[in-house]
Amino acid sequence: MRNIIHNFYTYQSVIYKFFLFILTTVLIVYTFPKGGKFKYDFSDGQPWQYENLYAPFDFAIQKPPEELADERNQIEANFKPYFTYDDELVQRVKNKFNASIKTAFTDLSKDKAKKVRKFAMQTLDELYTHGVLAETYDYKYHQPVYLKKGNNVNEVHYGLLTPENEIGRYVAKKVKDSPYKDLEKQLLALFFTSVEANVSLDAEFTQRALREELNQMLTTRGSVTANSRIIAKGEVVEGNKLLVLQSLKSAYESQVWSKSKYYYVVFGYCITIALALVMLLLFIRKYRPAVYENNTRVTFLFFNILFIVILTTMVVKYQVAYVYVVPVCILPLMIKAFFDARLGLFTHIITILLLGFVVPNKHEYIFLQTITGIVTILTSSELYKRANLFISVGQITLIYVIGYIAFHIIYEGSFDQVKFSVLLLFILCGFATLMVHPLIYAFEKIFGLVSDVSLLELSDTNSKLLRQLSDVAPGTLHHSLNVANIAEAAANEVGANAMLVRVGALYHDIGKMINPTYFTENQTGTINPHDNLSPQASASIIIGHVSNGIELAKRNKLPDRLIDFIRTHHGTSLVYYFYSKAKEVNPEISEASFRYPGPKPFSKETAILMMADSVEAASKSLKKPTSIDIDKLVEKIIDKQMENGQFLNADITFKEIGKIKKVMKGKLTNIYHLRVEYPE
Repeated sequence: MRNIIHNFYTYQSVIYKFFLFILTTVLIVYTFPKGGKFKYDFSDGQPWQYENLYAPFDFAIQKPPEELADERNQIEANFKPYFTYDDELVQRVKNKFNASIKTAFTDLSKDKAKKVRKFAMQTLDELYTHGVLAETYDYKYHQPVYLKKGNNVNEVHYGLLTPENEIGRYVAKKVKDSPYKDLEKQLLALFFTSVEANVSLDAEFTQRALREELNQMLTTRGSVTANSRIIAKGEVVEGNKLLVLQSLKSAYESQVWSKSKYYYVVFGYCITIALALVMLLLFIRKYRPAVYENNTRVTFLFFNILFIVILTTMVVKYQVAYVYVVPVCILPLMIKAFFDARLGLFTHIITILLLGFVVPNKHEYIFLQTITGIVTILTSSELYKRANLFISVGQITLIYVIGYIAFHIIYEGSFDQVKFSVLLLFILCGFATLMVHPLIYAFEKIFGLVSDVSLLELSDTNSKLLRQLSDVAPGTLHHSLNVANIAEAAANEVGANAMLVRVGALYHDIGKMINPTYFTENQTGTINPHDNLSPQASASIIIGHVSNGIELAKRNKLPDRLIDFIRTHHGTSLVYYFYSKAKEVNPEISEASFRYPGPKPFSKETAILMMADSVEAASKSLKKPTSIDIDKLVEKIIDKQMENGQFLNADITFKEIGKIKKVMKGKLTNIYHLRVEYPE
């Protein structure tokens, strides 16, 4: 049991990566469609590149979407809505009207009153012959509609139904054409108080009837029998051939699969996706070991791949026309922001290969997304500058548009019928890509990573920690600023992350705030506190500024990438001055208590800071420096660090160290305002 626990702790990083790998593979496979994949690729107007194709089974020829849409529109345009006629309401209205009319014209002669009542009742009957509408609808006069009276349904013209707000006009016209013009006001008042609408649109029944009629619409035009030839090698894919091939593809991918076939499809997906993810892990392990050893960073990479794959798969499933709205180029942008361009491009390509399983026109999609991914990597620099992001997004959108038009020309042979709606999708994709900044901020908080945007904020000398350093140890801040300038110039020369080096240099000595006067740059008087301490105590204070700095950085929630500069800026070097003093007293004394705990620099950036820090500090010991003195000093210090193996773990070459020496000599010469010495 103890061995199992020991092995678990020993290999916990590998075990975590294994489960992360399995989980990512399972989730991607789960989102993928599980039908069969049609193994032939074809395009309209292109020749059939395979052998003669015969129908593997019977299938129907599907009508093209445009034809189905036209038929659907035709059915909807010719469809007759259903209106309900309320007989009971009519009877109530007539009873009420009859009672009212008996008392309405008592001042007339008996004969005339009888005729007026007869005229009014006839008019009321005419109104309710087809009924009175509760509200008007946008139908033409001769539009046929169905009128439901009980169990009977009659077809009438919509114009025969009288809207409720037209009753007054209808009655007024009838009165003017009658011998009772002098009674117009009384008759109108009678109708207004009695008549009610009794016809209304039965929306639910109408929609149900429309759905039934649409469902009865034929979606096929004939069929193809098994083993009949569909297309011969070299034939152009167009017209009916294209329609038959599309129908075969649809039938093949949507047919009901048996359980055994389903499991085979899932197994195939698992193998292919696992291979792609294994290649990514192998790439990271070989070329980015620092990323591979950090499980949080590996999780970040897998999470982003999973996010893009699931988002694209959902769009393809529910609205495939919007597949190009998915901002896939956010992936390389984010990975470059946190890591580097090479890893960003490799991850992007792996993701695009996975998406090739689910997107339509996969050759076109893979080509466009790969090209735009390369453009993203080449154009996106210094994303903390807002203008750069907008320029990069504009270039990405332009490449999308150019690529789409190029494929359209290949397929159609002309510029005609370019779909501007697709171009709009690319523009929307560009706007969606601008979401990279809030995503970077979110991922920084979730995964504890740091981007150039955060580095820019941390480089502000008015930040809380640097302002405190300025108040407590102004000499140390001045030293840090000089180191930052030197290190930044060196990083630019060898292609390292200049922003990261600069910010790391600003914070590398914050531990000196604990005992500021024990460091020469902060000593203003003639008294040196070390005069009253033993060499061992002095060395302990000097070495302690590293651990104090780490503690301060963690307390102020500085990113781990900056804390690495505090840990490594002295490596495992020896505090030589106090070691020499101690050795004078005790020649047998051990070096262990006079050495920094390390670790040694493990990146190009941390190695550059170590050189810049040592060179800048040592330059203060030169009384009247000349260019020759500075050259010798830089060579001596950096060569000594190399002899002590301080750069063995850093990804830096002798050629790059030579360039760094040259830059540092130039920067120190500028700091001390030296001129080149010419021979007399």
